[in-house]
Amino acid sequence: MMSRLAAVALFGLSLAACSQGPAPTYHADENPEHLSDWGMIAAKDGALRLSDGVTPYDLATPLFSDYALKLRTVWTPDGAPAVYDPNDAFDFPVGTVITKTFYYPVPDNEWTGDVLTGKERKLYDGEMALDHLRLIETRVLVHREAGWDALPYVWNEDQTDAVLKRTGDVKRLTLIRENDAGGGRMEPFAYLVPNANQCVGCHADNATTKEIKPIGPKARHLNKASSFAPGFNQLDHWLAKGLLTGEIETPAPRNVDWSDEAEPLDARARAYLDANCSHCHNPDGPADTSGLNLEPDASGPAMGNCKAPIAAGRGTGGRPYDIVPGRPDLSITVFRMDTTDPGAMMPELGRAVAHEEGVALISGWISEMDGGCG
Repeated sequence: MMSRLAAVALFGLSLAACSQGPAPTYHADENPEHLSDWGMIAAKDGALRLSDGVTPYDLATPLFSDYALKLRTVWTPDGAPAVYDPNDAFDFPVGTVITKTFYYPVPDNEWTGDVLTGKERKLYDGEMALDHLRLIETRVLVHREAGWDALPYVWNEDQTDAVLKRTGDVKRLTLIRENDAGGGRMEPFAYLVPNANQCVGCHADNATTKEIKPIGPKARHLNKASSFAPGFNQLDHWLAKGLLTGEIETPAPRNVDWSDEAEPLDARARAYLDANCSHCHNPDGPADTSGLNLEPDASGPAMGNCKAPIAAGRGTGGRPYDIVPGRPDLSITVFRMDTTDPGAMMPELGRAVAHEEGVALISGWISEMDGGCG
């Protein structure tokens, strides 16, 4: 097997710059009205194009957001690298701009508000075709001298640009869930574009400092086969591009793809809970008072096993413990994932419908746990 250094060297020889759009621009102080003013991505001629120097990436297990698909990009000024960290988000230089574009497959190019479930679309030569897709929003995370700022941009009706909406927005959509018979179950829902303050709810993963920072660009989320440089690990891709620096241990931390049934059920479930819950449910997070830790290394009562809720109110669903081994029907975690009651559901932000496949995963995981709660 090729060593990491050899793979990086070989991949580095194949890298070539190919400008796809306007020059990326770091805005140190102002918040531009239009997404295009950042110069990271642009919708043109039926495709979403990445500009020169903008790197797409994806995560082994992403956060669930009402079945929306996502295109993630990162750009650093002058190609300056981020500093590797084995556990936390990488340390990106001031001037870094991270974008996350949310979109849905649609049954027809004539926009009706109906959206489908599906898989993220591939990029070819820095472009993603937009046929039978609807762009909803792009979130910009920019690293300024004073820290990170989060800015929500909402795509216009013509799908030509996105406009800054610091107060957020609500999109009335109808999800068409596919079924085994080939039809679709219609489910109207309100898709929430968070306001700038609500972004803190997830991106400030320390309740004391309340400092905003990226969530996804961590070693365990990025340590996967690259979707954009076939045949290479994504961390190697970043090293080869000069986007990352530092010593990467072998093996590096790794979350599995929650949907990959070839992986162990425990690893899939822990990756899912990490991606969807641990930015709040960690020892220092906004949900620290709950006593629930859903980071990958948590275990026992801290992870929820036979742990009674502290202040969940009706969020318990009448169930006694966060996790009752062998009994998902008695586990609060499953109830809160499954309900769409705003006063009980988890996560509190970012979803209006239940992730049925995720609920099934965690239910199956709990079902296979030994023991009980006495």
